[in-house]
Amino acid sequence: IYPPLIFFGIGAMTDFSYMISNPKLILIGGAAQIGIFAAFIIALILGFNIQEAAAIGIIGGADGPTSIFISGLMAPHLIGPIAIAAYSYMALVPVIQQPVIYALTTKKERLIRMKPPRKVSQREKIMFPVVAFLICCLIAPGGLPLIGMLMAGNIMKESGVTDRLARTGANALIDITTILIGLTVGASTASAYFLNVDSLKIFGLGAFSFVVATIGGVLFAKLMNVFLSKENKINPIIGCAGVSAVPDSARVAQHVGRHEDPENHLLMHAMAPNVAGVIGSAIAAGILLGLIPY
Repeated sequence: IYPPLIFFGIGAMTDFSYMISNPKLILIGGAAQIGIFAAFIIALILGFNIQEAAAIGIIGGADGPTSIFISGLMAPHLIGPIAIAAYSYMALVPVIQQPVIYALTTKKERLIRMKPPRKVSQREKIMFPVVAFLICCLIAPGGLPLIGMLMAGNIMKESGVTDRLARTGANALIDITTILIGLTVGASTASAYFLNVDSLKIFGLGAFSFVVATIGGVLFAKLMNVFLSKENKINPIIGCAGVSAVPDSARVAQHVGRHEDPENHLLMHAMAPNVAGVIGSAIAAGILLGLIPY
């Protein structure tokens, strides 16, 4: 029950307006989920069974609660190393992503300035979680415990009539749940299951999946620029934010962008693929749950 509660808190603190104002940036969040499926395939090659490989692959979504949710259902004996790998690499996002960004982009691309996002109406903000939930019901029903709670938290925030509940979800509830999930994961990390070669493989696959996810987001942003007019070009730096490490990867995009051009503020643009990545990782989890018996 802890991962859905954390998603409720994330929804209550998330502003989807940047994503609504520029919907094409959602595609970057989807492209970054390639890290999940790359890690899934490599895990199968390394000898993990299909349920274990699916649980390990979710690490590539840079989403700790989703990783715990899937591993709890598909590979409970690996929940310790998977959770530790997911949260460790989320903390290392600035270290992992910056070299990838500089390796894949040119100076000219990093200097691209994007148009300010349009103002999003209150009606759009309220309609979005409802529409997104219905679409996700059709695409990945297995991920509804996560997506449903994410959208429930967000609609409480945006409706304007449940402020106390939204504040509780975004603050006290998510803090308490994070403490409890840390304690329970720690309690389940017995040495017999943790101190072995498989754990080292999981840590290695976690790093690999994060790198691949970042590469997927940045390269897809560059691909989109091929089809966009000059005034609508996307700064490919924000492709790194396609992984759902909210808001750390968006901050990396802001830091790198301002290092190249101190007047170029990318944070508001990077938040669009960042929150899309949260939804994307939950959808990927739902697809795996729907296709793989557990």
